[in-house]
Amino acid sequence: MSLSKWPQHIGKNDFVLPTPETLVSACISTLSKNLSSPLLHDSRGWINREEFLQRTLELAGSFKQIGLCKGDRILISGPSSINLTVAHMAALRFGLIVVPVNGLYQKAELEHVINDASPRAALIDHPNWEEWIKSINPNIFISTTEVNFPKGSITKIDQVEPHDPALIVYTSGTTGKPKGAVLSQKNLLAGAHSVRLAWQWKKNDRLLLCLPLFHMHGMGVGLHGTLLIGSSVVLQNGFQAEEVIQAIQEHQVSMFFGVPTMYHRLAEHPRIQKLAKIRLCVSGSAPLAPSLHKRLNKEAGIQVLERYGMTETVMLASNPYLGERKPGTVGFPLPGVKIDIEKQSGEILVSGPNVFNGYWNRLDTDQESFVDNSTGRWFRTGDLGKLDEDGYLEIVGRKKELIISGGYNVYPREVDDVLITHPGIEQVAVAGVPSEEWGEEVVAWIVPSPQEKLPSLKTVRDFGRQHLAAYKLPQRLVIVDDLPRNALGKVLRHELREY
Repeated sequence: MSLSKWPQHIGKNDFVLPTPETLVSACISTLSKNLSSPLLHDSRGWINREEFLQRTLELAGSFKQIGLCKGDRILISGPSSINLTVAHMAALRFGLIVVPVNGLYQKAELEHVINDASPRAALIDHPNWEEWIKSINPNIFISTTEVNFPKGSITKIDQVEPHDPALIVYTSGTTGKPKGAVLSQKNLLAGAHSVRLAWQWKKNDRLLLCLPLFHMHGMGVGLHGTLLIGSSVVLQNGFQAEEVIQAIQEHQVSMFFGVPTMYHRLAEHPRIQKLAKIRLCVSGSAPLAPSLHKRLNKEAGIQVLERYGMTETVMLASNPYLGERKPGTVGFPLPGVKIDIEKQSGEILVSGPNVFNGYWNRLDTDQESFVDNSTGRWFRTGDLGKLDEDGYLEIVGRKKELIISGGYNVYPREVDDVLITHPGIEQVAVAGVPSEEWGEEVVAWIVPSPQEKLPSLKTVRDFGRQHLAAYKLPQRLVIVDDLPRNALGKVLRHELREY
């Protein structure tokens, strides 16, 4: 079941990358024009293209001065700021491989990344991290993103090739220890260029970005897209609904990228109508409940565009910018992307110039992540999908999260989407728990709504019975104060059993 076509009402089927097919060259080509144009804003104010290019050049000189070489790894982590973006781009221009790391990591998690990626330098803005890194590997050069390395001049820069590794991004670890996805210059360019076409992203757009820059949504789409197109971005360190509403007015924002948790909090804000001024609101990294999609449309007049991507692939699919944006779906393959659904398993397979070649230190041993057939090499996403009657792609769950109860397949997200509409439920996540009788039984962990009566198992089952077959209904309820989530709001179902 191939989904290689990009419908005519969404964008062009032809997909040609800017030559020489590296993210660095494409960004520098854009930013070298109209040097006085504003580019980045944080709590310290604006910088323009000229200042950004000069600062990245100077930092690249510092990398050379301390003895770093093309292909060395550099760990970068800190709050979203101009300093962080300068460090990121300077490393890419110099030919280093950036290892962006979640600032919430504790020492054991950081140790795993350092031991796996073997970085030679680290630019960090977190308490305790310098001490931790020194205890893990005392030979790593360490600085904050303000950079206290000695300055040096540099002449050879931007000398990267399309297939040179640019990033090692560690997966969110929802099912075990994170693995480092190696993304090339060409992968990153293809990912940013595809959304540039599909979302009609122009140089006069201004993006409001609260997403962390260690993750593909904020970095690979928000930051790289801005630098590629030469538009501008307002960086906010973390999400506060009031600050988002104020920034929309103050900075004349035209685009906002967020995760469902952000949209849920914005929907509760008394000035939610301010979002109507934004031409494009994008949601990803976790499913946006259809009920929330409809509420935002009703109360703010916006049609949130839901898309689908992964650490290993940048972006894969999107609802159309022009055309119907269907709640509960992720639309169609982006330009340059091919999507296939395996007949027997229902697993989504993907290929295209945006798809990585493998994991760091596992390139020769990983036999499970890819499948080769007569049509090429395909990456196994681990996601399960299906098409609706109009050809829109629906993500129905994770292959490893599938519940088999009494011989029947139960997709947790399908049950989540029904139960979340119960007035007594604020948050919900369903997972399978081993059962002697059923193999697995369906259990729902719920955060009750503070305004409503605590729901019983019977009332929840009676409510769900209107939309779900009996074998999909929860056999137990677990009441919790909150659900375990990663940094981007994705529920960690494997941790639910520990509650």
